[in-house]
Amino acid sequence: MLHSILNNFCKYKSIYYKTNIGFLIIILFGIYSVPKIIDRLSNENVIDTNRLHQKEELSFLKIDGKDRKVPDFVLTNQDSLFISNDDLLGKVYVLEFFFSRCPDICIEMNKNMKKLDDTFGDLDDFGIVSITIDPYHDTPIILKKYSENLEVKSKDWHFLTGERDYIYDLANNGFNIYANENPNFAGGFEHQGYFALIDKQGYIRSRNDDYGNPLLYYLGINDENIDLQGIDMLEYDIKKLIDE
Repeated sequence: MLHSILNNFCKYKSIYYKTNIGFLIIILFGIYSVPKIIDRLSNENVIDTNRLHQKEELSFLKIDGKDRKVPDFVLTNQDSLFISNDDLLGKVYVLEFFFSRCPDICIEMNKNMKKLDDTFGDLDDFGIVSITIDPYHDTPIILKKYSENLEVKSKDWHFLTGERDYIYDLANNGFNIYANENPNFAGGFEHQGYFALIDKQGYIRSRNDDYGNPLLYYLGINDENIDLQGIDMLEYDIKKLIDE
């Protein structure tokens, strides 16, 4: 009987010590790790802030060593008016390729574009150009309704349509932003969710990567590179160009 009691006592004593040692290890780990985690998060926030408020001048895209201007275009907007790149000189504007029946990325793209419209839409030196890649469906009447549903604020947010081959040449060769018909993709079209930023003189501008190379375009959708070229960076850079 006594032997059994002593065995149980030793067993409970062992559990007690192991439990306390376990708690002690957890406490020591917390004392060591928590400040490091907080410090790391703080540093990451500083990095993100630095990325947002990039002080370097925005790059010019270059072809054959020359600063690249936006390619010439003339298309019809939602009010059935002809709009050209020359009409937008003197404005900072953002350009995208989309289509009104797009069931996926265009929805997110134009939510982000609407944020820009809400921020800068009252300014005379700001504009937005949204060019449809589905011109057979997206007539001026359809695009007018689309703009009304978005509750567009800026008088210079132009939803443009025109001849199919002309638009695809402008996207793929003029801007190097891929767009094409593809029945395997949602809505029947495939395109990239990029935003092009154009300055008041008609030059395409962008941020640089960590190696000093132009990033070319901003992201109209959220992906893994959003902290480098996302909508917050675009908004900051628009203001920078407007203030130049």
